[in-house]
Amino acid sequence: MEQTWQTDLYQDKHSFVWQLGQGVVELLNPQPGEQILDLGCGTGQLTQAISNRGATVIGLDADPTMIAEAQQNFPALSFSVADAREFTLLEPVDAIFSNATFHWVTDQEAVTRRLWAALKPGGRLAVEFGGKGNMAAVLAAIAAARDTLGYGAAPESRWYFPAIGEYTSLLECHGFEVQFAHLFDRPTPLVGAAGLTNWLKMFAGQFWVDLAPEQQQQLWRETERHAQAQLYQQGQWWADYRRIRVLATKP
Repeated sequence: MEQTWQTDLYQDKHSFVWQLGQGVVELLNPQPGEQILDLGCGTGQLTQAISNRGATVIGLDADPTMIAEAQQNFPALSFSVADAREFTLLEPVDAIFSNATFHWVTDQEAVTRRLWAALKPGGRLAVEFGGKGNMAAVLAAIAAARDTLGYGAAPESRWYFPAIGEYTSLLECHGFEVQFAHLFDRPTPLVGAAGLTNWLKMFAGQFWVDLAPEQQQQLWRETERHAQAQLYQQGQWWADYRRIRVLATKP
């Protein structure tokens, strides 16, 4: 099952995805006149933020609905549908930026080969995505909920949440020089009383693809119950995000 996206829910309830990605834009430090690729651009907000610095930006995303929304949001920018494991560019770029994308792709060997091919010598890579331990409390609550309801073990996760050593070693094995790497906790507030359920609907469908619609509803309610003690504080749901942020260069 490929991840499917509801762009209205994504932009309305999960705007933190790009709002909290501004720090990766700072790490990238785009310069006027540079050619930059935004890989996994989503609905385009950070593509526009990079363009605002004077760079020429190409936005790529594997999901056609995301690209359609990005093009509608920012008609002056260039967006295309492409898979991070297979994309090619007409010319290599000065820098590649990616926020909240790489954890969706387990074949990081293929992604890293494409990153290397897409960068000019001296080019840089600035990325952030889910790191080791990301969403551990939510995943534990889903597993406990499935067990309580008698639904059995969840389908195996297709997320990639590496430790620093795992991901930086991958980059170095492909020739990159890692300049900066940081794994950090980033508890993230979720919007509204249904914040956790909305997050589950948006991002975690892989864990109930085997269930009927009524069973899915039961699972969401039971997941909330199991997660409440740890993730619901003073009337607010929180996502227990952990992020890995990396800056690397192609010599």
